[in-house]
Amino acid sequence: VQLQASGGGLVQAGGSLNLSCAASGRFFSINDMGWYRQGPGKQRELVTTIANNNRIKSPDSVKGRFTISRDNVKNSVYLQMNDLKPEDTAVYYCTADVAVLPGMVRDYWGQGTLVTVSS
Repeated sequence: VQLQASGGGLVQAGGSLNLSCAASGRFFSINDMGWYRQGPGKQRELVTTIANNNRIKSPDSVKGRFTISRDNVKNSVYLQMNDLKPEDTAVYYCTADVAVLPGMVRDYWGQGTLVTVSS
């Protein structure tokens, strides 16, 4: 199973970016999908996750600005980021809990995509 993320880049504060991540390979199903980030000199932190029933979890720091969605047909997860702030600058990683076989769930991570927000 591989996760391929794309969509990062350089944007000015107040701007928007949309990240995409697609899972490929052989697997039975995908449970939770989501995004984490790691800023310069910081630990990796949760951005937001979405379950296969579309239940969403996210910290207050991104609520109202970031929107997660998924396409179960395309095995993809998306992150629409609006009103970006310099403190959002980080490498963003997509993640997925994948059932490679029924009852055998493993956690997979994408390669990371850099988001830089200039002030």
